[in-house]
Amino acid sequence: MSELTLELKNLTIAYTLSQQEVFTAVKNASLSIPRGTTLALVGESGSGKSTLAAAVNLLLPDNGATTGGEILLEGNPIQDLTQPQMRSMRGAQIGLVPQDPMSNLNPMMTIGNQIAESLTSHGQTQEQAKDRALELLEMVGIPDPLDRYNQYPHEFSGGMRQRVLIAMGMACKPKLLIADEPTSALDVTVQRKVLDQLEQMAQEMGTAVLLITHDIALAAERADQIAVMYKGELVEIGPSSQVLNSPQHEYTKRLLAAAPSLNDASLVQPKNLATAETIISVKNLYKTYSLRSKRGPTKNIQALKNVGFEIKRGTTVSLVGESGSGKSTAANVLLGLEKPNSGEISFQSRPLDISSQRKSMDFRREVQPVFQNPFASLDPRFTVSESIIEPLRVHKKGNSKEQVIRAAELMDAVSLSQGLLTRLPHELSGGQRQRVAIARALALSPSVIILDEAVSALDVIVQKQILDLLLELQAELDLSYLFISHDLAVVRMISHYVHVMNDGEIVESGTPAELFENPQTDYTKQLLSAIPNPKRL
Repeated sequence: MSELTLELKNLTIAYTLSQQEVFTAVKNASLSIPRGTTLALVGESGSGKSTLAAAVNLLLPDNGATTGGEILLEGNPIQDLTQPQMRSMRGAQIGLVPQDPMSNLNPMMTIGNQIAESLTSHGQTQEQAKDRALELLEMVGIPDPLDRYNQYPHEFSGGMRQRVLIAMGMACKPKLLIADEPTSALDVTVQRKVLDQLEQMAQEMGTAVLLITHDIALAAERADQIAVMYKGELVEIGPSSQVLNSPQHEYTKRLLAAAPSLNDASLVQPKNLATAETIISVKNLYKTYSLRSKRGPTKNIQALKNVGFEIKRGTTVSLVGESGSGKSTAANVLLGLEKPNSGEISFQSRPLDISSQRKSMDFRREVQPVFQNPFASLDPRFTVSESIIEPLRVHKKGNSKEQVIRAAELMDAVSLSQGLLTRLPHELSGGQRQRVAIARALALSPSVIILDEAVSALDVIVQKQILDLLLELQAELDLSYLFISHDLAVVRMISHYVHVMNDGEIVESGTPAELFENPQTDYTKQLLSAIPNPKRL
């Protein structure tokens, strides 16, 4: 048996775009991952990382093909295996944790059955599969696994769905685990728990891990090797300490410079919070959900408990905490997408009243959202122009000609070429889609923008560009932001004030300096200690 679990030799991958056009996505890539070790593959979106991973699993789209080189699993070539042969290997020998849970979970099957299916297809009994599935759900930090086993993907948060994919990838204890941005939707404490489990599996079972990530700090802390990919080429590869301490390629140096750190200085303009105008005031907010159970009575989950905070004009207020702490629920209540059980919300010193459609529309002109996944929030049938114009049309702002002019102005505002106005969302990069989402949020000239994990899925270079853009827009337009994130390094850089949420409550509040330099609660200390913070960076 080879000591190398995975070896790529001069791998070249191309996509046929038309009869006349072929795009080479990966060029002469060579790397190796010994048994029981982790290689982190880093680089910006579109660099070829996910294409390389798909090729290893023989999951390239119909127009993609390996046009050169070899893929060896424990010394055996696999690139020419038939699909039936490869299906017997997937899960058992090669595990996969994809990035997008909504595209990779069957909405018609319960979570438990989806995990169990991957086990029964490789010889386990139904009973064995269920026991293992429950063990996996608990391992990746999903509460009440017996209840959750019988629920469907839409009943899970985005972070919890991602944990399910991780459980499925680890289910059969594979020889090679390909993890494509496996923790981008997870809070830092769950991220640490999952990565600890991956590390344990690698050590105990000799599983090799190909970790695709845009989180440089995570790669530095967790990987034995780091490979840097740029425009389809592996431009640098070596032991983590070597790549991080002595980067040779200019692109590697750019990645390291863009990576956020708790040591970074704040990027925001100082504000006198005591004298700044209050735009939104939230007091004594409560929200309860009912959780159905097939084993017993319905449970009531207190998603928000006595939540209160203020958003001042021209400032950024951040909510941080683990998945399920209530951050997104608070945002959804503010947006009018959820109705609270009790509490008060004031907008510009007046009690918020959305009892009628007209009053609701007035408020929504002033408060606009930017969500985590722009691909899901942008209509795939709409061009960029139509997506930006839509809120103007709904709110009857301007005639058709004026709306087109406004869309062009907004493209300039978010530093996108007007030539993209005729494109569809799938024709844009992730960073471009997020800029379009921001442009759409700006269309009605709002006072407040609610950003729910708006940069968490972006690579570090694009993330830095979006953060710089948000700060430029804030300074220019005096915008207020409610910034929801599990990335505490980013929160420190962009926030004027921070609230820490746990189990539906705000447990600690303060400026970034106060919270991160002198945390008072054990929970805040726990969050900070879970952040990847390698000494090598």
